Amino acid sequence: MFISVVTPTYNRQPILEKCLRALEQQVYDPALITDLELVVVDDGSTDGTQDWLRQNAAEFPHVRLYERNHGGAGAARNYGVEVARGDTIAFIDSDVILVPGALQAHAQTLADAYQRLGDDRAFSAGRLVNTCNFEQPTTEPAKVTDFSNAFFDTANVAIARHWLLTAGLFDPDFRLYGWEDLELGVRLKNLGVSMVKVPEALGYHYHAPFALDQIPKMIDQEIQRGRMGALFYQKHPTREVKMMIQMTWLHRILWGVLTAGGRLNEKTMAPLLRWLIDQGKPQVALELARVFLNWYTVQGVYAAYREMQQEG
Repeated sequence: MFISVVTPTYNRQPILEKCLRALEQQVYDPALITDLELVVVDDGSTDGTQDWLRQNAAEFPHVRLYERNHGGAGAARNYGVEVARGDTIAFIDSDVILVPGALQAHAQTLADAYQRLGDDRAFSAGRLVNTCNFEQPTTEPAKVTDFSNAFFDTANVAIARHWLLTAGLFDPDFRLYGWEDLELGVRLKNLGVSMVKVPEALGYHYHAPFALDQIPKMIDQEIQRGRMGALFYQKHPTREVKMMIQMTWLHRILWGVLTAGGRLNEKTMAPLLRWLIDQGKPQVALELARVFLNWYTVQGVYAAYREMQQEG
């Protein structure tokens, strides 16, 4: 396989450096991975990412840098696939640090799946561990909250390039935050492409430690996620998609009860969240904040769906 790692990035230079160094340090069998390129698509960064990469090009011999105006992760990934020279695409997000054998594990899993299936209708899905430890991200232990069964989460997956082209790449209608990768996953599934999990393809997904000043942006993202969720359901009106986007009576009741009808929110929970952060437990604070964040998601998806019905 000739693997093209496609990594979109936007104003993430410090963690991108760790991501790319981990990719340059991958250990693999050249009989299996015959060639490797790192296609970095800078999506209009303003933090000096492009200059930093050009100045340090000698340290990243596999990197091919492409620069674009800011258009979102989906558009950046599409461009990366279009310019990629490999027959296999690995999507690795710019805030993910892979263990040294991750790409080898992806490639071996794909090769085994192709032999078992008799064709290449499969993609490999690596494992992710969320961490807020910037200095030593790979020391983070796995947690129950890290588990995900999402179909085609593009933080850490690999797939034959032609299936992405056949499916039509990422839908440009998803201009706001959320769902563009899982929507493509639905189209891949409809083509008969299956998911094969690869625990050995481990990546550490970095997030800055949770702080109260992040909450307004996080709420905005959840409202956007709700709007894009409604669009997702409009394009694929299935029960499976309704469950994914939380547009069910069950989710409405669940998050309504857990937030006491929205009364447990970013304002009323702020003292508790601040105390947990001061106690050195930002991850616990974040998990509690996700309760009212999910409420915003559910409210957002229903509001957007009502708007779409009125317009159409």
